Amino acid sequence: MKKAELVFVPTPAAGHCISAIEFAKRLIHTDDRFSVTILQMRSLLNPHSDIYNKSLLASETRLHLIDLPPIDNPPPHDLFLKSAEHYILLFIESYIPHVKDAITHLMSSRSSPDSVPLAGLVLDFFCLPMIDVANQLGLPSYLYFTSGAGFLGLMLSLPTRHSQIGTEFEDSDPDLELRSFVNPVPVRVLPEAVSDKHGGYAAYIKIAQRFREARGIIVNTFSELEPYAVESFADGQTPPVYTVGPVLDLGGQAHAGSDRVDRSKIMGWLDAQPKLSVVFLCFGSIGAFDAPQVREIALGLERSGHRFLWALRLPGPDGKLGGSSDGSELSEILPEGFLDRIGERGMICGWAPQMEVLGHKAIGGFVSHCGWNSILESIWNSVPMATWPMYAEQQLNAFGLVKELGLAVELRLDYRQSGGEVVVAEEIDGAIRCVMEHDSMVRKKVKEMGEMSRRAVMDGGSSSNSLGRLIADIIPID
Repeated sequence: MKKAELVFVPTPAAGHCISAIEFAKRLIHTDDRFSVTILQMRSLLNPHSDIYNKSLLASETRLHLIDLPPIDNPPPHDLFLKSAEHYILLFIESYIPHVKDAITHLMSSRSSPDSVPLAGLVLDFFCLPMIDVANQLGLPSYLYFTSGAGFLGLMLSLPTRHSQIGTEFEDSDPDLELRSFVNPVPVRVLPEAVSDKHGGYAAYIKIAQRFREARGIIVNTFSELEPYAVESFADGQTPPVYTVGPVLDLGGQAHAGSDRVDRSKIMGWLDAQPKLSVVFLCFGSIGAFDAPQVREIALGLERSGHRFLWALRLPGPDGKLGGSSDGSELSEILPEGFLDRIGERGMICGWAPQMEVLGHKAIGGFVSHCGWNSILESIWNSVPMATWPMYAEQQLNAFGLVKELGLAVELRLDYRQSGGEVVVAEEIDGAIRCVMEHDSMVRKKVKEMGEMSRRAVMDGGSSSNSLGRLIADIIPID
């Protein structure tokens, strides 16, 4: 029986690494001819995530992880605050020599006739410059795209636009006609990077220009969710697109001791709440708000009258993103008397086991930053969303959910964490009331899509069949 090993190179950020690991697990569980080696760079933001990544591999005998050595001169952190995309790309490019050395060593250790050969590289979005390494070593490259097909359509369009215009997007530009969207897309919901004159736009162009060099593009979506976008890629010019989602960390639990304590408190509180009575607010691992916005959210929650679970993160020291909150800080920034007035109707935490929370019977709605993994988790659990995008491609995701798919309530589509805007309590209250309506069309659509998401990954489902086509491309039938 012909066997094959793949090397995965994910971007060292939680939403990218965990998705890549879960896809690798699905691949080896689907076909026992495969083994996978994951090359792990040092985490960009959270050192604890490296430990969690290893825990996901604990019982997998055909899934291995290699810790790459740290780079000598990482980009300065100030650059991350100025242009995150530019920083990440420079960080990844600094790892290219380590990645090449690791793969070269793997190939030399598999030189005997009975060893399992390397069949290719599976590269994350920001790791596409490593296609050069694959080419030098005579290996095919696949792109593992952790976002949705709508955003993929934007990235595929950027090189053509750049060749014609050659500069960043401007707010005054007309709406964009993208093949992956039915409706014209306003520039205000495009990723901030495409307007970034400090290296973000250049980074996106550099990455986008490599997409068509991939042997195939593996996307964490399913055809029933984004049919228009998926069908648009069958143009004869785009590499084969394999929709394999939703790829989720279904067993995702606490990362560390303090997280496990928090989990116990959170799940115990949810157990005491009525069905579909709680709105959950969570804004990702680096989504943070300053004091004025925190106060408006608190007032909006109070006005709504709904029970709530709020995963609140404040800006960290020295402007670093995504710091957690503690009791002393909360008492200083929440409206006076808020905690006393709310009592047992709400819970505020610094971290929450999001997938487990969304699967709880008490959760009736989700105010989300619209990160792609969060969207898929919400759909999987049939929980309607209210959109509050923060960074990266989340504004585009929010636009797609509301305007294209009807799977979310619009709170904001174009909010940016870096913009300094304050969303007022009245808006927050209104969105919470809408997303918590028990008989809304959005809730009905999300329930139907949730059922489709589960069928997609079953035997005979659309994503299962797409994965089969990918496997046949990697290990062709003799």
